[in-house]
Amino acid sequence: MATSSHDLTGLLKKWSGGDQSALDQLMPLVDHELRRMAHQYMQREKPGHMLQTTALVNEAYMKLVDQTQVDWQNRAHFLGLLHS
Repeated sequence: MATSSHDLTGLLKKWSGGDQSALDQLMPLVDHELRRMAHQYMQREKPGHMLQTTALVNEAYMKLVDQTQVDWQNRAHFLGLLHS
């Protein structure tokens, strides 16, 4: 599933503007991106570690749940929150 930064940015802006249907389109894209990022992170871990991809994705979702009234600027702004 290839999604451009432009697509994600457009959906984020629509969602920030109150378009709930944009959120429905955004969530599968976000889930895919979070899992991809978590998988890459996990590949750098030493064998035998206790972390799992799903746990990292769940942690990211917990950060996102607390975000309200955010004027998302772009994909980088959105994903930057997950690294904070």
